[in-house]
Order: sequence, then C-alpha cells, then structure tokens
Amino acid sequence: MELVVDRSGVVRAVYAEAIDLATLGRMTIARASHVEPDDAGRWLADLGPVAGPVLGPFERRSDAIEAEVAWIEEHRL
Repeated sequence: MELVVDRSGVVRAVYAEAIDLATLGRMTIARASHVEPDDAGRWLADLGPVAGPVLGPFERRSDAIEAEVAWIEEHRL
C-alpha cells in the first residue's frame, strides 16, 4: 500500500485494509472508479470519477482492478 503525504500533512492512498487508515486522522473516502462487466462478460475499469479513461476490456476482474490501482497510483497519488 502506497501512502503519499503532502507538505501540509494530508495523506492520500488507494483504500485498502493493510493498515488502519483512521489512525492517521480524520478520513475522507471518495470513489475513484467503477469496475464493472461489459455485455460480453469482460471487465472494464471506468476511471471517470477522477476524469480518467476507461481501461480494458479484461478477461478477469482481478486484472481490471490491478490496472485500475496502477493508473490511480501513477496519475492521482
């Protein structure tokens, strides 16, 4: 899990339960994307909530989630 701390002390991360993020202070959680199946049963990662692209299609949901997290870490953290 990658934590990014800016100069004012604000911590940003892709939410995960690897550590209790609440111990760092008051949290604000916002959706960054949606991982959903398409009509063919393949998976898309829609990063529209953070003005990003739609990634995919992927055969496995786990591949869509992996691509989603990689994009967020590179472009939003």
